[in-house]
Amino acid sequence: MLQDRFGRAIDYLRVSVTDRCDLRCSYCLPAKFKGFEEPAHWLTFDEITRLVGAFARLGVRRVRLTGGEPLLRRNLPELAGRLKALGLDDLALSTNATQLAKHAQALKDAGVTRVNVSLDSLDRQCVSAITGSDSFDKVMAGLHAATEVGLNPIKLNMVAMRGVNDAEIDTMAEFAFEHGYILRMIEAMPMGDTGRNTQYLDLGPIRDRLVARYDLIPEVIELGGGPARYWKTRDGIGRIGFITPMSQHFCATCNRVRLTVDGTLYMCLGQESAFEFRPLLRGGASDAELEAAILHAIELKPERHEFVEQPAKLIRFMSQTGG
Repeated sequence: MLQDRFGRAIDYLRVSVTDRCDLRCSYCLPAKFKGFEEPAHWLTFDEITRLVGAFARLGVRRVRLTGGEPLLRRNLPELAGRLKALGLDDLALSTNATQLAKHAQALKDAGVTRVNVSLDSLDRQCVSAITGSDSFDKVMAGLHAATEVGLNPIKLNMVAMRGVNDAEIDTMAEFAFEHGYILRMIEAMPMGDTGRNTQYLDLGPIRDRLVARYDLIPEVIELGGGPARYWKTRDGIGRIGFITPMSQHFCATCNRVRLTVDGTLYMCLGQESAFEFRPLLRGGASDAELEAAILHAIELKPERHEFVEQPAKLIRFMSQTGG
């Protein structure tokens, strides 16, 4: 088992395959940002597979492919198939779904079992304002395709923003209940200028209101190993998850680390502790040396983030870290 110095089991690796995205969500990526990683620095599929294999040998059982928008990486289903062949228990994808209709079947065939889709609103104009693009129809087509090919569960990630989409929360919940999706509401985090400028909304009162309105009860089950705390309707049909890094952090149970497209491993979304694997991968390191480096990197994982205490600490954007 892979453990950090605080006794937390690390069994979840998020792998960013690109820092590029075809949208410019207001809380994630500045509209005119051009400082993307050079393609020559991207880990190749061989390098990603080799490194994930080392993590798997040390106890990582869950992998999520992220970005940027991961479906902008050419031949992503091929990589998914190679990672699934490593014997992982769970292989998932986070996506904005603009490209999902084209790739859903290939992803399913490659071994991806479930997807998280970013969807902050059901109002076309609101979606355009948040994402900088009229992407609503593409996202809906992607959700439909994912359902048709049997990707399950499908989770809708909604960043709740005061004065932006908070009036739609009940509508989003009912949409998710109707279509069999799981709604996950997320508090905005102060990552880069984009995150700090987002209209933060405390989800505690929102949760209490939804619990009362829909007669929700806590659900203590595994739904992907992530940080959400779930509630369900009494008939078990509807589920809502709450991700509260600001109002009620979950650092004591954090089980994940994040690998960026250039091979940098971040041990915490809200800290700068990192380890670079690309030099090792391209410098002839043995498998034993890779595994030793992973063990060393995990020792760098901090006890908790400092989003509340030091909101201006992080200058990197969410898209640069990987969801």
